[in-house]
Amino acid sequence: MPELIHSGKSIEEATKVAIMIHGRGATSASILSLSQYLNLDKFALLAPQAPGGSWYPYSFMAPDANNEPAFSNSIQVIDGIVKEILGKGFNSSQIYFIGFSQGACLSLEYASQKAKKYGGVMAFTGGLIGEKLNPAKYKGDFLGTPVFIGSSHKDMHVPLSRIEASEELIKNLGAEVKTLIFPDTQHTIRQEEIDWVNRNMLK
Repeated sequence: MPELIHSGKSIEEATKVAIMIHGRGATSASILSLSQYLNLDKFALLAPQAPGGSWYPYSFMAPDANNEPAFSNSIQVIDGIVKEILGKGFNSSQIYFIGFSQGACLSLEYASQKAKKYGGVMAFTGGLIGEKLNPAKYKGDFLGTPVFIGSSHKDMHVPLSRIEASEELIKNLGAEVKTLIFPDTQHTIRQEEIDWVNRNMLK
């Protein structure tokens, strides 16, 4: 199990838990710094550290075999954290996923493979993972879970076409999806994204 950093409220005090998943080459500490901008005061924050700073070695749209076994291992890491939270007496609707870039892709992918009523999924620049999207991979029903995806219209890593295809597939699994696509080409998290998430998902 990779290193897991705990921040925010203690599990015993918290009413909600956010699993915060960092991007490629980043750290659990870097994704936790988002808590300075997001309304996470009532949350226990759990941020796993990817081995070598990467959840899988190649692009999220590379041939599936190229990203194995790292990709499957990363899904198992997130699943282990979710099971641990549920074992502490939380229900799935108290669990939120927050990720940036590679972490956003992993957040969307995990939640969609195991769709149920979550508190929310916040994907700052990400899409579902795979060379081609295979709807048969995704099981369950989001039961109206709010899902946010924000990105540039021409991100260097995440094509808009994949975001749109991911949005459609996630909606078909029963999620309420909001995408915000910006006219810049920056690979970043924008203030408008922070504001929308705070206003609509972290009230």
